Amino acid sequence: MKGLNQFLNTDVEVVISGDTRFVGTLIDIGQDIFVIFDGCNYLYIPLLHLHQMNKAKIMTSTEKPFLINPEDPMIEAETQAFSYRNTLNKVKGQFIEVYVTGGRSIHGYVTNVLNDYIVFFSPVFKILFISMHHLKWFTPYSTEQTPYTLDNSQLPVVPSKVPLVRNFEEQIKKNIGELVIFDMGEVPEKVGLLKDVSNNIIELINASGEPVIWKLNHLKTMHLP
Repeated sequence: MKGLNQFLNTDVEVVISGDTRFVGTLIDIGQDIFVIFDGCNYLYIPLLHLHQMNKAKIMTSTEKPFLINPEDPMIEAETQAFSYRNTLNKVKGQFIEVYVTGGRSIHGYVTNVLNDYIVFFSPVFKILFISMHHLKWFTPYSTEQTPYTLDNSQLPVVPSKVPLVRNFEEQIKKNIGELVIFDMGEVPEKVGLLKDVSNNIIELINASGEPVIWKLNHLKTMHLP
């Protein structure tokens, strides 16, 4: 079966989790990730979130294929074993945009790649723990760009000094007894005092003092206020 390879170097329409849609040129396919170029950005998308891919339909005679610069360093970078984890490790310390949940993406850089989550520094949210199962796509900035046009002095690329463990659930456990924010606070009930973490179940105490239970599998990010 040809699978995705039949679309290499052609313009495609892609649908991923959350009914997010992209149109661009499929330029590479890895073990568990693929890359499309949408005319402006290289979008790295884990295969886990791919719902549909088909050849892009040219709607008018004025539409042209996306033009890719073969000397672009982002293309040259994929000469080694190309996988989701390897790519995240390659972009550590490089400013990127990632999309996880809700109607907004997050800008910053990866500081650590663990077994099933990454540590991400954002100038807005500071240190975020992001489940690798829920990261929908990411795109690197050009080397000249920084988030919000901040100076590099305001965005020091240094590894997180927070003590880390390899597993997302175990990392969350380290914050029992503290106020935590899941999924960037998009739902008020995802903000509260972390009471317990056990067998993939999270217990929070909300602002009213009531317990709220969440299934860890469905939580995408965590950070501290």
